[in-house]
Amino acid sequence: MECIPVRLNRSSYDILVGTGVSDDLEKHLSQAALCEPFLVISQPRILKAVGKSMKKRFPVVSIPRQSTVIAFGGGVVGDVAGFVASIYMRGIAVVQIPTTLLAQVDSSIGGKTGVNHRVAKNLIGTFHQPRLVLSDPLILQTLPEREYASGLYEALKYGVIGDPALFEEFERNTSMLKKRDPEAVERLVARCAAIKAEVVMSDEKESDLRRVLNFGHTVGHALEAAARYQRIKHGEAVGYGMVAAARIGRALEKINDREVRRIENAIASIGRLPALDGVSSKDVLGALHHDKKVRNGAIHFVLPRAIGNVEITPEVPFEIVREVVKGILNDGKRLFGPG
Repeated sequence: MECIPVRLNRSSYDILVGTGVSDDLEKHLSQAALCEPFLVISQPRILKAVGKSMKKRFPVVSIPRQSTVIAFGGGVVGDVAGFVASIYMRGIAVVQIPTTLLAQVDSSIGGKTGVNHRVAKNLIGTFHQPRLVLSDPLILQTLPEREYASGLYEALKYGVIGDPALFEEFERNTSMLKKRDPEAVERLVARCAAIKAEVVMSDEKESDLRRVLNFGHTVGHALEAAARYQRIKHGEAVGYGMVAAARIGRALEKINDREVRRIENAIASIGRLPALDGVSSKDVLGALHHDKKVRNGAIHFVLPRAIGNVEITPEVPFEIVREVVKGILNDGKRLFGPG
């Protein structure tokens, strides 16, 4: 088991990554000094697949002031449970037990909570750090293929923004990750969690550095909103968004063709991105203007300069954004990896 500390000015917690870590949940809750009664927030299909013991151990109860919310599920469950914990009685403790790869490498860490609005994703939300994160790679063995691949796209993001060795691992070893080799998956989760923890400790409220974690998310979130949060999963949208960001970077001569091809090929090696038939560029571009990353009327993009190096810039002509968005909507066959 690997313990990754997150130390912030007003709150600190540990990320525990290891096979079977959720089996010792009571011990970890006690060591984190978390109080009963506990409320588990999850989804029926998740509890049916991997949560039988959870239902036996933690019945649903009313939540007094000193109770703890346990978020047992993927990114949506974690975001909603965290949001509920943040606003009930002005904030109670929440423990994240992510059951998807995407949640383990990203959304369970850092304290972002929220619910979607039809205009934009996570438009309503708070920052509320968890008291503990338990990431058990064994749980991921039951994930549907598409859900698991969605998490791999999000994990690849970390290689582009700051870890060339992680990116090269995808280039060399995608097959092992796709096969869900337990050791490979545990290393991946721990590495991504460590990167995010380091960024969050430097910039808890996303005022500066933390914005690099939005690589691929500007166009990605707009695609999700334009698709009405149906048909395309978050990680898949990030996959498209990373392609868009790379192409925008190339149009601005911030990154060369070879590096753009490496990014696109790595995305394609993970699997087939879903078709975007029926999603209009007008809706995508409209959603971009409602994104949380719009500041002073300018859309801020995280653009790659090379593998492991990105920059944040508002200086992107809208015409370039429009052409790139049209391109990824119309150029589907080349973006889709092997089935």
